[in-house]
Amino acid sequence: MGNHSLIHAPSSGGWQGWFVAGPLIQRWFAAESLSDTEPMNTYGKEKPRWNRVDGIDLMRGFSILFVLMNHVNMRLLGAKVPYLKGLPLQLTYTLVWNGQFAVQMFFVISGYLITSTSIRRWGKPDTLNMRNFYLLRFARIAPLMLLLLLVLSCLHLAHVPGFVVSDKTGGLGEALFAALTFHIGYLEATRGYLPGGWDILWSLSVEEMFYLFFPLVARSIRKRWLLACVLILFVIAGPFARMKAFNPNPVWREYSYLGGMDGIALGCLTAMVLSGRRLSRGAMLTAGSAGAALIVFTLCFSIQGYKWGLGAVGLNFTILALGVCLAIMAASQSRWKAPKLLAPFVVLGQRSYEIYLTHMFAVLALFTVFVHFGKPLKGVPVLFVLALILAGIVGWTVAVVYAEPMNLLIRRRFGLDANSVGAAHPYVD
Repeated sequence: MGNHSLIHAPSSGGWQGWFVAGPLIQRWFAAESLSDTEPMNTYGKEKPRWNRVDGIDLMRGFSILFVLMNHVNMRLLGAKVPYLKGLPLQLTYTLVWNGQFAVQMFFVISGYLITSTSIRRWGKPDTLNMRNFYLLRFARIAPLMLLLLLVLSCLHLAHVPGFVVSDKTGGLGEALFAALTFHIGYLEATRGYLPGGWDILWSLSVEEMFYLFFPLVARSIRKRWLLACVLILFVIAGPFARMKAFNPNPVWREYSYLGGMDGIALGCLTAMVLSGRRLSRGAMLTAGSAGAALIVFTLCFSIQGYKWGLGAVGLNFTILALGVCLAIMAASQSRWKAPKLLAPFVVLGQRSYEIYLTHMFAVLALFTVFVHFGKPLKGVPVLFVLALILAGIVGWTVAVVYAEPMNLLIRRRFGLDANSVGAAHPYVD
């Protein structure tokens, strides 16, 4: 569902300082604040150029892949298609049951990008421009989300199978209200699951709640070390929110605000740690290797993790988040470029928001065709591949034709930075 330089030098006369709150906490802001409409330039020269970070886009690409695989899998199992019979259990977990882990990866990346962007633009918490922060988030999120809600509402009113919101969950009005007030997850935890096109909005509700309170907390607390302490408290609370002993509702364990906020908080802390710092080559290699190891362990050896009790105490998601943070450290500073073999996943990552919000249309349409032809087992691999391709095409089209033009239009209308549209990271010579 940001932009920030990790290698800029502190500007002379800027606000500098250090705070101590554990090994994750390092220097945060080391530059003068900038004007409300321009990205910060710590060199005092021309505006920085903005571009992508392949490593971050690659992680987002794999995340959207896992989400899509999970949703196709759930349709197949719901239709009693025994396509998993005979496959190794861990292989099935890795391929089609990593959707929730994928969302955690999105949370971490969002926390990192939003915080690093805020640092880049405004320099320090008490000078964060709340108006511009909210407008920038509105420009990025609202146009596509509102269009999605309009389409979903029309499909509900037309009684299209797979898109009708049941009276049990409150009907269309309740679903719209929950989506617009950021509590889709709570609605589903208390009233039951919504159709797939609505259900995916639970994660957006968590992120939007973070976007709502982040500038308020930053401006209120002002002190860097206090803000870091608040973020650390969210990191600590996350595993408890995912524990059955503290949260008996199985849906709320997956969809709660606190259950996803530890990933976002770790992403924020990562941006704070890296601000104004240049990692050595050895540190980048160590961070990248350790991050990759933690990610691979969580996604590919999840059964072993559950046997060790990591799932029972909610730490498997935290371990994954730490792995993503370490990978971000290496990717954002090394300027690593993905090989051509991984290019399709990088492209998926660049359009991950649009693909995430629209992929259920591709999944449900193709699954309808699959059922029409008698649910052939030999057609299952084709279904997965076509769903990925079609979702990518739909997401890319929506991004290019509608979402990005609207983002740019709103930014220009309110005099906001238009140079960073679609960027994941600023490039600094």
